[in-house]
Amino acid sequence: MFNTERASYKYLDTVTALFAVILVTSNVASSAKIVDLGFSIFGVPLAFDGGTLLFPLSYILGDILTEVYGFRTARRVIWTGFICLAISALMLFLLYILPSDSEWENYAGNDAFNAILGGMSSGGIVCASLAAYLLGEFSNSIILSKMKIMFKGRFLWVRTIGSSIAGELLDSLVFITIATVAGVFPRELFFTLVLTNYLLKLSLEVILTPATYLSVGMLKKAEEVDVYDEGVKYRLF
Repeated sequence: MFNTERASYKYLDTVTALFAVILVTSNVASSAKIVDLGFSIFGVPLAFDGGTLLFPLSYILGDILTEVYGFRTARRVIWTGFICLAISALMLFLLYILPSDSEWENYAGNDAFNAILGGMSSGGIVCASLAAYLLGEFSNSIILSKMKIMFKGRFLWVRTIGSSIAGELLDSLVFITIATVAGVFPRELFFTLVLTNYLLKLSLEVILTPATYLSVGMLKKAEEVDVYDEGVKYRLF
């Protein structure tokens, strides 16, 4: 069993690219649409922002990164995703302040742009994601890393789900709170969105556990690495 970090890997670039694409796309989807499944749990309607369908995959990739490559590599990938998200938000903000073409105004217009991409262009979704990730993703990665040492690399499903219970709860609360205060989501949907986001994220984590096992096993074998973060200082930078 390999257990040493290296300077380069075969597939880390691919995982990093997937992480960044999922992060940016899920944030656009969060601003674009709120989905209503048409039923309730304990009287709370199951409505969720569009990004909920894709965003949990970033947590699964975060689990894979931490499990295979270790916390320090996962930290670099998380910040890479943040940079990509910031660039996309800046681009949408520039589009928002630039003058509009008259023909485009006739069939679309700034009202449509603001309604669909206003959260990204105004920074509401971006600020919510950045703050949520600082608490959620890093908490998830740190807990998973420490549990790996504690369980000596066994019980991967317990570690991925256990770390996500804490990380995704913090993520959902912080994300929905900031996005609601910023006006991206209506206040009356706060509890609905928090509950639905949290339940869907955890459900997807559980459902995709076999895929997580398969991905982790394949990457450890292909990369010839299995990092244990012994002696690592868990810093954000």
